[in-house]
Amino acid sequence: MSATLYGPDSAQTLGEVERDATAVAAQLQGLGVTRGTRVLYRAENSPAYVTVLLALMHAGASIVLADHLENTDGTVRIYHRAACRLLVTDEGAVPEGLPVARIGDLVAGISQDDEGDFDLQPWAKMPDGLIMWSSGSTGEPKGIVKSGGKFLENLLRNADLVGHVADDVLLPLLPFSHQYGLSMVMIAWLRRCSLVVAPYRRLDVVLRMASRTGVTVIDATPPTYRSIRNIVTRRADPMADLRTVRMFCSGAAPLDPALSDSYRDFAGHPLLDSYGSTELGNVCFATSQNPVGTGQVVRGLGVRIVDDAGAFLSADEVGEIEVHSPDMMEGFLADDGSVDVVERGWQSTGDLGYLDSGGNLFVLGRKLAVNRMGYTIYPEILENKVARGGCSVKVIAVPDQRRGASLVFYVEDEQGRDRQYWRERLNELLPPYEQPNRVVVLDRLPLNHNGKPDRKQLTGLAEAEMASQ
Repeated sequence: MSATLYGPDSAQTLGEVERDATAVAAQLQGLGVTRGTRVLYRAENSPAYVTVLLALMHAGASIVLADHLENTDGTVRIYHRAACRLLVTDEGAVPEGLPVARIGDLVAGISQDDEGDFDLQPWAKMPDGLIMWSSGSTGEPKGIVKSGGKFLENLLRNADLVGHVADDVLLPLLPFSHQYGLSMVMIAWLRRCSLVVAPYRRLDVVLRMASRTGVTVIDATPPTYRSIRNIVTRRADPMADLRTVRMFCSGAAPLDPALSDSYRDFAGHPLLDSYGSTELGNVCFATSQNPVGTGQVVRGLGVRIVDDAGAFLSADEVGEIEVHSPDMMEGFLADDGSVDVVERGWQSTGDLGYLDSGGNLFVLGRKLAVNRMGYTIYPEILENKVARGGCSVKVIAVPDQRRGASLVFYVEDEQGRDRQYWRERLNELLPPYEQPNRVVVLDRLPLNHNGKPDRKQLTGLAEAEMASQ
């Protein structure tokens, strides 16, 4: 069967999508988009999003991706900082004074007279073919400038390790404006896989589409997998819509081992974890043959663990993760739209983890240390520790003059058990100096735009919680 792009009510072969993309590229060229033109692309996932994305690549645009939920002020700020010449967007409000092309108008204006050979090679040669944004989870988001060719080469390494093949039907439940979601869109193109574009916040629709299209690989964040599990395990036949899935792949946020094990129990497959970043690309992947930690590093990249003095650590010793990647970003976007080029070589990630004796990477969390009662504590390592005991939590450290830091534990519990129950559970798992000052039970943790637990929002809530004591 030909590789197909599926929407909720549409289906096109990949060849037809490429034909439409060349026609849209001709329209974009008529709007002044030539090789190297910076174009801000802000839209929700849709089959048309994929067509226009490929059209921008075919036209040789420098594509500046913005989250579809970016507000008007943020859109204007990104547009001017990146020295863009056009905003391409879907429905909704747009800033006054910016030249705008609507996706719907571009697709509606397709003319078969504009057919030509689809070609990404000019785009691949551009050092600023792609500009994305860091999550901003630990500070102000930064513009990450990436070479088109290095981005695609990283995805080929990714697909080789994970094992994506032409018969696969990929279902990414992720925003396409971010590293993980965009990776799956382009892997589908590179490997000639079918791609299902589903409304990823409507899991009832997602499950029906998975069944109808015969999905074989799902990519999603841990919170999305938790919601899917909660839906399907209430059914008499949990796998009714997921029977064809051979890989459940996870990323973008730390994976709770208990959640992965629950998929092994009802689906016969564990969740396969991964590790990467917008700056460095995709780095490590667990696979069906090696479902251990975040798995092995992809071909051509390197991972090592170092202590605070920069000395290399042995297997199973915890330290900071450093990555060497030929596919890493070119640099950061400067305020004037130029690129602040970064040096190549080994890169500090700010993440803590360890390599086991088999070379599998285990990621424990951000290297965000706080001092409490004379001990150095890493909140995300605490999260990892209690996750192994069956507790899904986010730990927020709030400055405290007496203790050094107070710890607020946000527990995700859809059963709504009270804070005393969870305090007792947590105290059993942790020594006194790591135990919570305050426990808050939520039925669901708040998420940011790219599906990660929203640490900024939780920090604000934690500060208010401690101030009220």
